Amino acid sequence: MIFETHAHYDDEAFDKDRDELLQSMQENGIGTIVNVSAALHSIDATLAMTKKYPFVYGSAGVHPSEIKELTEENFLEMKEKAKDEKIVAIGEIGLDYYWDDTQKEAQKYWFRKQLDLAVEMDLPVIIHSRDAAEDTMQILKEYKTTLQKSEKSLNAVIHCYSYSAEMAEEFIKMGFYLGIGGVATFKNAKKLKEAIKKAPLTRLLLETDSPYLAPEPYRGKRNSSLYLREIAKAIADLKELEVETVIEVTEKNAREFYRINL
Repeated sequence: MIFETHAHYDDEAFDKDRDELLQSMQENGIGTIVNVSAALHSIDATLAMTKKYPFVYGSAGVHPSEIKELTEENFLEMKEKAKDEKIVAIGEIGLDYYWDDTQKEAQKYWFRKQLDLAVEMDLPVIIHSRDAAEDTMQILKEYKTTLQKSEKSLNAVIHCYSYSAEMAEEFIKMGFYLGIGGVATFKNAKKLKEAIKKAPLTRLLLETDSPYLAPEPYRGKRNSSLYLREIAKAIADLKELEVETVIEVTEKNAREFYRINL
């Protein structure tokens, strides 16, 4: 079964047919979904979905574009919610200098704060990084180096991977995963395709980022996990593998990353 590692079904784009869509997933080969929080309010919505649908899990975290809503007080509230048994990661968290490069220090502060939370709770992290490759790499290397001296660890997926094959290699050396979505099907995604070719399949995760970034031939439409096979096919073509092999291995990767064994 296909494992959807990153979707946003709490988004208003699904308000009209959310239940119908989610109820159709398993009959269409989508076995497990992780709904990823991006703001404080989405954590509550995510938790509600995990209670309603046995195959839906969630993450707790605040996207770099939403950090203005964070305070020390509501951060503690988020920590309590992250203790729920169906919250399997902290995320999505990270740095985004594309939308706002005026809050770099604030973004770094809350990125580190949420990384600390992941380490404390022994949860993997879902990392958003856009136009912030150098700072993202520096902070993650800093954590890996520091944690090597302790019994604690940090595991991460670089969501919607978009940087070079060389940088992908660096992330993989740190033991991290690359989240591969609809962009892998785009004709102009040369850097990503090169990264996919060079990366071991055992370090790739399938994701959609629904409702965003629908793959070809659905580009421009609302995305959903039903289109994950298109992404798996793109990876299979690039790596000269069978689609079912990609689906099988990426599901195993996702279960190991999120520690979900069914």
